[in-house]
Amino acid sequence: MSVRTLRRDAARIFRSALAAADPAGAVECHLARRDYTRYRNVYVTGAGKAGAAMARAAERVLGARISGGLINVKDGHTAKLRRIELNECGHPVPDERGVAGARRIAAIAARAGRGDLVLCLISGGASALMPLPAPGITLEEKQAATRLLLSCGATIHEINAVRKHISAIKGGQLARLAEPAHVEALLLSDVIGDNLDVIGSGPTAPDASTFAGALAILDKFAIRERVPASVRGRLERGAAGEVPETPKHSAAMNTVIGSNRLAVDAAAARARELGYRTLILSSEIEGETREIARMHAAIAREIARRGRPLKPPACVITGGETTVTLKGGGLGGRNQEFVLAAAIEIAGVPDTVIFSAGTDGTDGPTDAAGAIADGATLSRKPDAARYLEANDSYRYFAPLGDLVVTGPTHTNVMDVRLILVGAGK
Repeated sequence: MSVRTLRRDAARIFRSALAAADPAGAVECHLARRDYTRYRNVYVTGAGKAGAAMARAAERVLGARISGGLINVKDGHTAKLRRIELNECGHPVPDERGVAGARRIAAIAARAGRGDLVLCLISGGASALMPLPAPGITLEEKQAATRLLLSCGATIHEINAVRKHISAIKGGQLARLAEPAHVEALLLSDVIGDNLDVIGSGPTAPDASTFAGALAILDKFAIRERVPASVRGRLERGAAGEVPETPKHSAAMNTVIGSNRLAVDAAAARARELGYRTLILSSEIEGETREIARMHAAIAREIARRGRPLKPPACVITGGETTVTLKGGGLGGRNQEFVLAAAIEIAGVPDTVIFSAGTDGTDGPTDAAGAIADGATLSRKPDAARYLEANDSYRYFAPLGDLVVTGPTHTNVMDVRLILVGAGK
């Protein structure tokens, strides 16, 4: 089993994971099972990288029953629709187009009345794509706080806890705006554990986080004094009980229709079809990217040298989402950095491939979803450590032709990582 075969199979396995994360099929399946004729008006709102595909599926099932709607989507992640408007805006850093769209989404929810349905379609990226800063906070100030959280290594759960408390729409507040209309949310989960209040910062879900907890996150990363004064002031006033908390109860119905777990299950099934002994290690991997990469590389070496925990040909699959603490000024994303760090650790190990890619088709501020490497990668380009130190994984892999480029996938259920070890000679 050559490295070329392993690389080809990694791509096949990843494509199976993407197919299982198809948001359109999940939305159609869910909506087709329910009766929506009892509602006077159906308004479709939401945000996320998969918003276009989810909206298109909603139009196919509900058709003329849709009275209108608006979904904020990432630039380029669009589709032709008849009844639901798509508003392109910035991600991962929110912009004014996102604010304008979020304001219109809030107005649609507030306009809905008794007997109406507000159908909210939420997918990965919704937190950044539906920004509506709380009173007294500007978009620029919210952007500054977001950038600090992204760069210091905060998890998606921690970032969203802060975002909800400097927002006028997240943390169950969209559902509160829609009362007394019925609210139903279909969620494509991009967070570990599939917690309803974390997916997209939970615009329609009861919020378990608090102002005090948001302040504790700033303190954990020593950035309380670095965030804008308006952000710090609102969180401190909220912790003191001077600002109403986000809703802790909600009548909205929230349903997770897609997740990383389903994607890695499909990847495992495909790997077995291709003849690999297969193990799903976890769909809840999180932590510092380089540390997680070293752990995966250690598993790859153990399989290649000792046949544990699987005898080759072997495939180990993990899902979840890691974080990168930025120190250099290079170009890349967490998946590319993962593969670069792992490539250093498996240098010289034969018949071994490491693969990692984001199911949304983008990895950081790049046009790549991730990267792929093998035990001979460093022999082709030895200066990997220098690129890793500069967080410049994109420029390392680009000349090697080892970037994974899918284009927009119109889904997002976090990342899929693969270790493939061939049987050798």
